[in-house]
Amino acid sequence: MRLLLATLFLLANSAAAQDHVTVEGLLNDEDFYRLVACAAPPEGSCQKPLVHWHLERPLRVWLAPFPRAFLGSKGPRARAALTLAIKEINAADAGVTLSKTKDRSAADLQLFLIDAPRGGSISGTGLHWVDGSTLGGATTRLRIEAAKGRIIDGAIAISKDLRITSYESVVLEELTQALGLMTDIDSPAYVGVSIFSQTGNDVKALSIQDKRALRRHYASK
Repeated sequence: MRLLLATLFLLANSAAAQDHVTVEGLLNDEDFYRLVACAAPPEGSCQKPLVHWHLERPLRVWLAPFPRAFLGSKGPRARAALTLAIKEINAADAGVTLSKTKDRSAADLQLFLIDAPRGGSISGTGLHWVDGSTLGGATTRLRIEAAKGRIIDGAIAISKDLRITSYESVVLEELTQALGLMTDIDSPAYVGVSIFSQTGNDVKALSIQDKRALRRHYASK
């Protein structure tokens, strides 16, 4: 009970949270970081708490077994996308790294391919704080120790109707958001440029500003 009382849930890509901020043009690095980290509009105040993983080791990511709907090309594509996303984030030279684990009990972050369409209900994860949530094309949900802004654990759910060609971009975006950078940017200037762009699922690498924001959030050790 204490854990529940001390825990704040953050949900990306849903109407339950402010998932993007609309701006005009390019932002300077300070405004960019504050927007993606705490939903602050330029020269405005934070609309979300700043949250971080506090780990002295790599953050461990577990990919759940594929449902039948993903047993063709989608499952292997998702696995490959996860490998690429971890490599891209680790190459950003921030004070956080990720690694894959086959042991669910050791995982900090769990990724599920859900046999349900966008707008459906998430089920079958075995996580009471995830099952029953509304599923976007992809949804990231984090449990936070509110008093410390510490991420306890997290889960990513991907719907069965997400285009397979979007897997690399979406997995990279969701993993990056699961590090605590939970807000997208709605601006034509960032379409096709930043992983945080609200529009499109075509970006498959972190931009210079994406990397700077990640380094700012996790100062290099």
